Amino acid sequence: MHFQLSDDSQLILSHVREFAQHEIAPLAAQYDRSGEYPWEQLRKLADMGLLGATIPEQYGGAGLDSVTYALCLEEIAAADASVAVIMSVQNGLPEQMILKFGTEEQRQKFLKPLALGEKIGAFCLTEPNAGSDAASLRLHAQKDGNEWVLNGQKAWITSGGQADTYMVMARTSGSGAKGVTCFVVEKDTPGLSFGKPEEKMGLHAAHTTTVQFDDVSIPDANRIGEEGQGLIIALNSLDSGRIGIAMQSIGIARAALEAAAKYALTREQFGKKISEFEGVSFKIAEMAARIEAARLVALKAAWLRDQGKKHTRESSMAKFLASDAAVYVTREAVQIFGGNGYSREYPVERYYRDAKITEIYEGTNEIQKLVISRHVFGEFRD
Repeated sequence: MHFQLSDDSQLILSHVREFAQHEIAPLAAQYDRSGEYPWEQLRKLADMGLLGATIPEQYGGAGLDSVTYALCLEEIAAADASVAVIMSVQNGLPEQMILKFGTEEQRQKFLKPLALGEKIGAFCLTEPNAGSDAASLRLHAQKDGNEWVLNGQKAWITSGGQADTYMVMARTSGSGAKGVTCFVVEKDTPGLSFGKPEEKMGLHAAHTTTVQFDDVSIPDANRIGEEGQGLIIALNSLDSGRIGIAMQSIGIARAALEAAAKYALTREQFGKKISEFEGVSFKIAEMAARIEAARLVALKAAWLRDQGKKHTRESSMAKFLASDAAVYVTREAVQIFGGNGYSREYPVERYYRDAKITEIYEGTNEIQKLVISRHVFGEFRD
């Protein structure tokens, strides 16, 4: 196992890093304050092929390997976590679901515009009363001839109201995990509506809304996979999505570490640079170590994905460790800045706010521990 990038991948990563630092980072604070959806940045990412990064070229993607894509996502997240989460959701959920479980016709119709960045995708699983317990979802799809009629509500949907293509998990029979089916619903479908963007602690530019379905009628051709296969499709795709959230977390943490280290080298107290005090230098050391450890686990998960090997455990470990590191590192960065860290004049307070959600979405860290422990116990059962 190694993570050595090819010359082409190194060149791509270099371009992405330069773009992120010059085109995205200078606007991050502005977008955080205004809450404006970052359409301009997304269009530029589309031009670079990063909204279909790992999708094969035949479907409009860039055809990157998962390790290269993961490192690119880290660079975008270090510049602006809001832009990064939209990029992560697009690449890790709608696109992977259609690529793996869709028909060739569905790939041409739905996947290609997403991979080209012509359309933005959203993933609709969570409901007001179905969060960690995804199998309890209630949004219902009733068969009517060759159509399905959807009724219900989804909650906390990234890019809700902005996205064009919605991957929707709906109940088609009975109760529990086996009664859920996956559908594609396009934004202009009659009966589909959206709540106002949630007023969140962080990630202000990445809009999050409820999505309402009132007699939304779609053709059976919009069904992805077989009836009752919806949660299998969703959970399979979340393995990829959690690598993305891990790399988003690492990018946020890295930006906070860089800001804190630079500040410590210039800030003076008691006649010394504060970097000379162990109370600060030891914080920097632990911040750096936690980031490096989380990055290695995330890249291992990405590498396993590239090898076509199962990576559910590693993806959950990566998401858990990286988000935990992001919250720790950003909190310590605020502490190193002292009172200045609590001011919006400096970026670390934004990093701290943006980091917290990484412990919650695409499976809370408690759910990640459940997934990991089940795999560990499974290794020791007869």
